[in-house]
Amino acid sequence: MNDSANIGGGLRERKRAATRAAITAVARSLTSERGLSGYTVEDVCEQAGISRRTFFNYFPTKEDAILGHVDDEMPEEIFTDFIRGGARSTSTPGGISNTLLQDLVTLALRMSERMSSSEEETRQLIGVIKKEPQLMLKIIGATEEREAHFGRVLAAREGVSPDHPVVRMAVVAMGSIARHTSIAYFSEGNTRSYQDLLTENISSACLLFSQPLNFSESSSAEGQP
Repeated sequence: MNDSANIGGGLRERKRAATRAAITAVARSLTSERGLSGYTVEDVCEQAGISRRTFFNYFPTKEDAILGHVDDEMPEEIFTDFIRGGARSTSTPGGISNTLLQDLVTLALRMSERMSSSEEETRQLIGVIKKEPQLMLKIIGATEEREAHFGRVLAAREGVSPDHPVVRMAVVAMGSIARHTSIAYFSEGNTRSYQDLLTENISSACLLFSQPLNFSESSSAEGQP
């Protein structure tokens, strides 16, 4: 009974994900061809083979459809494995699992594999944003939403509040590394893989923060003329 429910639920979610992806693909294509004001929601519905009601069940506006849904970029199954990893780890004196960094890197690489499989869609989105720069405001809001979601996932894994300082810094650090990696990856003339760039950036950050730090010396230096 439970297995049947799980199978049914998984099939429904796959269908929902496929519908979301189809709507987003059409919205991006139409924006690329005609500009944001050059088509209507009805045009999207016609090309995607859905009703207007179905469109608004998935996205509140055309702009949201262009950017896509957070669940498609942050799939539940990947985060479920990440959260389970916390239960298999031992805690450090600060209450954070001792495999958090390794599992964060593994999570980032798994998500990058998913991104690489839709590289053309990502490049299309970049082209659309260049054509309609006002979408950047939406992207900023979407980024904040994704970071908040990531923080909740991290907190659930560690059994701490989303306001825990390590959780907040993990969100900031991994988000910044991902953004800088994407900028380098999609820059003109780049020939390196996203995974290679991501691994290099994470390794460089680890090298920097592995250096010893004496806060008393830093405070003394600040007081010097």
